[in-house]
Amino acid sequence: MDQTDQAPERERRGIQSIEVGGEILKVLASEARPMALRDLVKAANMPSGKIHPYLVSFGKIGLVAQDPVTGHYLLGPMAIQLGLTSLQTLNPIREATPFADALSEETSHAVALAVWGNLGPVIVRLIDASYPIHTNIRTGTVMSLANTATGRVFSAFLPRQFTEKLLLDDRIRLGPDIAHPLDAAVVEEMIKEARARHMSRSINHPTPGIIAFSAPVFDYSGNIALTITIMGPTGTVDTDWEGPVAKALDACAQAVSKRLGYRGS
Repeated sequence: MDQTDQAPERERRGIQSIEVGGEILKVLASEARPMALRDLVKAANMPSGKIHPYLVSFGKIGLVAQDPVTGHYLLGPMAIQLGLTSLQTLNPIREATPFADALSEETSHAVALAVWGNLGPVIVRLIDASYPIHTNIRTGTVMSLANTATGRVFSAFLPRQFTEKLLLDDRIRLGPDIAHPLDAAVVEEMIKEARARHMSRSINHPTPGIIAFSAPVFDYSGNIALTITIMGPTGTVDTDWEGPVAKALDACAQAVSKRLGYRGS
């Protein structure tokens, strides 16, 4: 084997001490509160004599800080800055796309990603089902805030000042496309339900013969970044809130939220 053949193997070889230090930082990052050394030793499964020099070095460069009263350890200002910089550069659509692709493949249903636009929720990514589905949703479609599962999720988790006027205008703007717009009082109850369940559901409305579930994805600041909506023909989608489709969607949305730095439940 010549040197060219060996090059990729050498390039993959890392620095073990950095990898060990990374494990220590990973443990600190997983805890919401500062950790005592004994707890850090237990969680990292390393002896204190091995961990302590790393903590000293990390402290010097700001990756780790120590509570002056308790002596417990936590992530330092440099670690926080690195994390924030990374989170701020994440593109929610790019991060969500592989998860949405996997959800569609797992369930065989169509999946759509929507973000908030000037006129309301806009479909920015549509993954087709493995079978024909008769719906007028396309990339670029503006979704009704009141009459779609996608819209109600945004209505549930955006500040009211962003949605109030659009909700009032919804019937005027999108009414011609919806045969039987929902009553305002019914919409409010469905928005409350979406807020409580972290999910909204549409059954044969606004499109007859189509079932849809939509769930929010949150970013590191706790704001809604986008929605993931799964849809399919009546009879192919389990409409139960605890059914496999709803559970798969919920798991997908939570995974993307975690990827974007959301720490809530």
